[in-house]
Amino acid sequence: MTLQDKLRAKRFVITAEVTPPVTADRNEFLAKALPLKGLADAVNITDGAGARPHLGAVTAAAMLVAVGIEPILQFTCRDRNRIALQSDLLSAAASGVHNLLMLRGDDPSAGDQPDAMPVFDLDPRTLLETARRLRDSGELPSGRKIGGRADFFLGGADNPIDPPPGWQPKGLQAKIDAGAQFVQTQFCMDAGLVRRYMARLAEHGLTGRMSMLIGIAPLRSAKSARWIKEKLFGAIIPDAVVARMESALDPLAEGRRICLDLVHELADVPHVAGVHIMAPGNDAAVPEIITAARVSVSRLTPV
Repeated sequence: MTLQDKLRAKRFVITAEVTPPVTADRNEFLAKALPLKGLADAVNITDGAGARPHLGAVTAAAMLVAVGIEPILQFTCRDRNRIALQSDLLSAAASGVHNLLMLRGDDPSAGDQPDAMPVFDLDPRTLLETARRLRDSGELPSGRKIGGRADFFLGGADNPIDPPPGWQPKGLQAKIDAGAQFVQTQFCMDAGLVRRYMARLAEHGLTGRMSMLIGIAPLRSAKSARWIKEKLFGAIIPDAVVARMESALDPLAEGRRICLDLVHELADVPHVAGVHIMAPGNDAAVPEIITAARVSVSRLTPV
C-alpha cells in the first residue's frame, strides 16, 4: 500500500524526515535514509532546509524510490521561478515520485548565504494548483500538453492553534481548495490542543477533505525544547513538556518517551490521520520510536 492508499483506508500513518547532507556522495545520503526503510510509511526529503545548499531534493527523492523507500518530496517556492518549478515537477513524476509537499521556504537571510536572492515567483497555493493541473489535465499552466502521467498526491503545511471564538481556517481552506490532499504540520507537542483544533476544522467541513499529520519531535534536551518553542514560528511545546525534559536524568531517553506518548495520544484524536516525526540532530531516535509505536498502536500496519 502507498501512503495515499493507507490514508484512504484510515490507517494511522507515521512519516519521518531526512535532510539531505551537503555531499556529492549518494552513499552518505542513503546512510541517513536506509534506517527508515520498512518502518516509516513515507520519508520527507527537505528542499534547501534552513535556506542552505544540500544535495538536491528531486535527486534525493529519486534515490529513495530506487531503494524502495516511498518519498514525500518537499518543494519550496524560495529558490526557483515557475519555469524551474514546473521542470522539477516533471522530473519528479518521471522519477516515480508521487507525494509532494508544497512550502514557502525559509527566507535566505536565515541561511549561510544571506545575500542570496529570493525568488518566490509562486506561493504554495499556486504551486499546488500547478501540480494539480499537471496531474488532472496533463498540461502546464501555459496550456502546453505534457507527455506521460504526473500521478501526484499533493500536500500542504499547517500550524495548529488553539482556535479563539470566531476563528476561521482560511489559509488551510485555500490550500485544500488549491489541491492539498494531505497536510503536515509544524511541531505541535500538545495533544489537547490538537483535539480542539481538529474539532474546529471538522465544524468547518475540512477534515473530510484532507488527511492531517501532526508534527512531533524526539526532543534532545530542555534547551532544544525551549529553542523550538521560542524560535520556530508556529511550533507548540507546552511548558509541561519543557519541565519534563528539565527534570529528566536521561534527556535523550525522556525525549523519546515523550514522542512515543504523543503518538499514542494522537492516534486517539478524531480526524488525525497520523504523525510526522522531525528529529533535527537526533535522527537515530526515529527508528526506535516507530518500531515501538508499531507494536503498541493498533491502527498502525506494516509498511
